[in-house]
Amino acid sequence: MNETERKYEAASGTNLPELSHVPGVAAEAGPEQLDLEAVYFDTDDLRLARAGLTLRRRTGGDDAGWHLKLPKVNDTREELRLPLGRATKKPPKDLASLVRVHTRGADLGPVAQIHTSRKRWQLVDSDGQLLVEVVDDVVTAQTMGSSTTINTWREIEVELGESGTPDLLDTVEERLGDAGIHRSSSSSKLAQLLGDRIGEKPKTPKAGRKATAGDVVLAYLHEQTAALKHHDPRVRRQEHDAVHQMRIATRRMRSALQAFGKVVDRDRTRELTDELKWVSNALGQSRDLEVLRMRFEDAMHELEPEIVLGDVAARLTRYFAPLEAKAHKDSIAALDSPRYFELLDGIDRLLADPPLTELAGEPARDVLPGLITKAYRRLEERTEHALELDAGNDRDLALHDCRKSAKRLRYATEVSGPVFGKAAKSYRKQAKEVQTLLGEHQDAYVARPVLRHLGAGDENGFTFGVLHGRETAIMRRTEERYPKLWANLGKPKF
Repeated sequence: MNETERKYEAASGTNLPELSHVPGVAAEAGPEQLDLEAVYFDTDDLRLARAGLTLRRRTGGDDAGWHLKLPKVNDTREELRLPLGRATKKPPKDLASLVRVHTRGADLGPVAQIHTSRKRWQLVDSDGQLLVEVVDDVVTAQTMGSSTTINTWREIEVELGESGTPDLLDTVEERLGDAGIHRSSSSSKLAQLLGDRIGEKPKTPKAGRKATAGDVVLAYLHEQTAALKHHDPRVRRQEHDAVHQMRIATRRMRSALQAFGKVVDRDRTRELTDELKWVSNALGQSRDLEVLRMRFEDAMHELEPEIVLGDVAARLTRYFAPLEAKAHKDSIAALDSPRYFELLDGIDRLLADPPLTELAGEPARDVLPGLITKAYRRLEERTEHALELDAGNDRDLALHDCRKSAKRLRYATEVSGPVFGKAAKSYRKQAKEVQTLLGEHQDAYVARPVLRHLGAGDENGFTFGVLHGRETAIMRRTEERYPKLWANLGKPKF
């Protein structure tokens, strides 16, 4: 479930303003008195807290249990819950596994204990639907471990209900501000308690029209690192499209390091790009099977019913289900491996102390165009080679190489977006069209042998043969369209 809330600081003698007359609010319920106890878990060096995550075991109230909160955007976090169970010293494995992108094999233990004396009000609309929940907390907290710190403070939380809107949160915030109650500088009670032990977040370089080449490339690398860490727990939970998005983050990062090796020293990132390729491939089998299955299912549904002989859907399920299950298991094994943890450490080291070249200090608008053109030249060479070949396997493989080069060109152009604005966006879109067309060709190329396998000696062989012919036709159409699409792309002009 998603949780959208804002936290505020309030002096002990400050009264909450009247909120029942806020526009849209029909009634106010409360106050309800609650006493909550929570033990927070983290690594010894507070890796979860530094990443903005909280993992706790709470008793009391109507949501007792284990809670894991993952940051999303702005004031919203995703909250995952499990029952209390018997364990008190170690978090449940299902939750601990979701934070391994941060813990990387380090143990999780109790780092803080927080008692909250809470008063709760609920603001509802005319239908009795919850708009906003307001709580007034008196917090007593202490750290746990070799040294103990005890602190007490008052905190106001405003959480959006299922029928509420962000505008309503803004209105409530205005009323609180008029009463002298203002936004908290801490994102959570744990962050308030730990304070300086968490430290300030590292500054992310800013990308813009006047930025240096180094800052633009590093800003992009920070963005993709955040995406990778965001999608890691989603992959573990088998959420839709999570593997795809995580692979995209690794590929974007790898492409940026390759295309801009004269900005971030290529010789010192070569091992890192190799490992990014490894983790992308480790996730690849799961993604490739998902794409193929969905491709076959969609194609089958487009066929006329009289062409679908036998239970083709059941045949697809029998074929793909065990393969996808194994692929997911293998992917998780890779994400739980020391090799993956070392890759994450390597990325963190790169961002903390990037091996920038002298060129990195030059204006991005002077440096990036030449490097993007170099990526274009690579695609140009591969395209000329592919188009010289006769139709057949050699050209199919050559077009796959073109696709990879088109992807690098697209991502290199994407990096320059903050510098060149609409021009970069337009050219990136064109490069994506080239990549997408060649991707269709590659997907059809990969699909055909699987369809031959599915149809060989099978009662559904006729239908799979029809699908095989469809994939062959797709390959030929993409080959016919590519020369014109390539000619329209042209050299980048920034």
